Amino acid sequence: MSVKENMQLMASYNQWMNQAVYKAVGELSYADLVEDKGAFFGSVLGTLNHNLAADIIWLKRFADHFIELSSLDLVRALERPAELNTQLFDDLLLLQRKRFELDKQIITMMDEVTDEMLASALVYKNMKGIDHSQRFGFTLQHFFNHQTHHRGQITTLLSQMGIDVGITDLIITIPRM
Repeated sequence: MSVKENMQLMASYNQWMNQAVYKAVGELSYADLVEDKGAFFGSVLGTLNHNLAADIIWLKRFADHFIELSSLDLVRALERPAELNTQLFDDLLLLQRKRFELDKQIITMMDEVTDEMLASALVYKNMKGIDHSQRFGFTLQHFFNHQTHHRGQITTLLSQMGIDVGITDLIITIPRM
């Protein structure tokens, strides 16, 4: 399997899991959605907002560096969140709509990315303005892993509230040979 195929798998898994998480979260009352549960970003809604904010920040970095990625044209028009804890949406349906829209763009981006891009350096500034230069393929791996990490927190919180997200294992999305 190539690096590109792995990233395409991760994009597909990312979309599938986000759909499952948002379906499960839709069962919560607004009070449960916004209650501070002691997670890194407080509530379920805070964590969902964090994942979206972080994705927009990363996708804008990708879009700025790889101008040939037309799949990120919509991302280029988005405002960059000022902080990782930026509350982009208080309304779950609006948050979900933007999440699903971005997930489609991520899948399209993975189809558009080349092996040469994946092996090249991504040059960007982090949230503190510090310059970085890292292999794009590795930063994409971080990009997907970051969402998985926080979705794991959300599924734990949901489980504690008696809501089962279902199977979350990557193996479910790996095509059979």
